[in-house]
Amino acid sequence: MIVMAEAGTKQYRQELNIRPDSLARIRRDVAVHLRRWGCEPMVAPAALCTTELLSNVVKHTGSPDCVLTLQSIADAVRITVSDASTELPVVKQPDWMSQNGRGMFLLSETADEWGAEPTPDGKDVWFEIRASNKGAA
Repeated sequence: MIVMAEAGTKQYRQELNIRPDSLARIRRDVAVHLRRWGCEPMVAPAALCTTELLSNVVKHTGSPDCVLTLQSIADAVRITVSDASTELPVVKQPDWMSQNGRGMFLLSETADEWGAEPTPDGKDVWFEIRASNKGAA
């Protein structure tokens, strides 16, 4: 794992190899950075959405490798997960009786904005949480 943080900026980038037992540590890393940037109210919704995106990397890309980027922008945080798959995520109406299939629905209901864009090496899936987010408290 390579960790990079640019001094004096509100950006953090980390190359990851996702395993189920690494998600709690990554949520703590996200929380530490957001708190350091004065974004305490955004920690819970950002951690939830980050976990959903990282879980999708493991389930849908065929590789546990990805890059997590955190950015503080104006009154929001933007979190991006980049992976090697070209398949863009789709929000589906969840089957509440199923164990799976609710991740992107939860993200779409929690984040203020989200999107997915193809890249030359795969895709970026991102979301933004604003300071005024209804889930941030």
